Amino acid sequence: MYGDPPLTFSNTLRTRGLREIGPVIPGLLLSSAVAIGAVTAARLLGAFAPIPAMVIALVIGIALNPLARRRSFQPGIVFCLKTILRWAVALLGLRIALGEIAALGVTTALLVVVAMIVTLAAGFLLARLFALERAYGALAGAGTAVCGASATLATSIVLPEYKEMDVAFVVVAVNALSTLAMVVYPLVCVWLGFDAQTAGIMLGATIHDVAQVVGAGYAVSETAGNTAVIVKLFRVFLMLPLVLAIGWLFARRAVATSAAKIPIPLFAIVFVALCVINSIAAPFPAAARMLAWIKLPLIEASTWGLLIAISALGLGTSLTAIAALGWRHFATVTGTTLVILAVVTAGLTMLR
Repeated sequence: MYGDPPLTFSNTLRTRGLREIGPVIPGLLLSSAVAIGAVTAARLLGAFAPIPAMVIALVIGIALNPLARRRSFQPGIVFCLKTILRWAVALLGLRIALGEIAALGVTTALLVVVAMIVTLAAGFLLARLFALERAYGALAGAGTAVCGASATLATSIVLPEYKEMDVAFVVVAVNALSTLAMVVYPLVCVWLGFDAQTAGIMLGATIHDVAQVVGAGYAVSETAGNTAVIVKLFRVFLMLPLVLAIGWLFARRAVATSAAKIPIPLFAIVFVALCVINSIAAPFPAAARMLAWIKLPLIEASTWGLLIAISALGLGTSLTAIAALGWRHFATVTGTTLVILAVVTAGLTMLR
């Protein structure tokens, strides 16, 4: 018609972009609103009950699940769980400097690696023992072995099929157990007679979430706290090979029956690249200052990306479905928690 904009290449791209982005906006806005509400609630509750914003976001999202079931919200929720989650995990690489990890020493590194492998294997074995799906064993094992919620979400990326309620349950369970560990594990270190350095290794190698590692470590001493954080960052660094190994295990069956290849996710490549960049720049003050201008907002973006993703996870999870998960699900996560504690404690006791 007369007066319509001319049909140009730029107009075509703009129209196609709006057509693709438009359906995503409602779910993205709802997930973002839940994340903002969770951060606000965490700050208000901080003086009384220090609950991580990720857990609050998950709970709020689950509470709003009846609203989120509307068809208009679904594309945005899927976008948060797929695209935003992948980039948020990739940006975690900026938190890690290989020089700090190298300072741990070969013995400590080997102990952490062995403990993580045994814990992941325990997740599969316990899931089989309790007649649960292998995917749940992978989620429980990875969440316990690496870093709680972030590792659980990252693992869900490489699983061909998983239940959102299983992911939500593992996130809640590992956080509850981490909070308990933050109080109990320092007492265990005192009972075992560990010095500050050994206590820091034990706390950083066994507690699931970073926040609880910080709380437990610095409750012992500054030395224990610094050591615990570095050990914890090493576990976060190992998230990449662990998640890829899980993806390979699940993809191997599909490859055996088809011509498909086992893919290497793009987020994994970006994770490694950012970790290397951060490590190369660290020894040079000028480069480190320049990188800081970029790194700080990207780390903040990663934090918000994980919050939005876990908000979307909650929005897609039914409280009724979670309540239907019996004692076997919790027993699996508890079992993997006890396994990593036993392996690390035994190893440190023998090395003293």
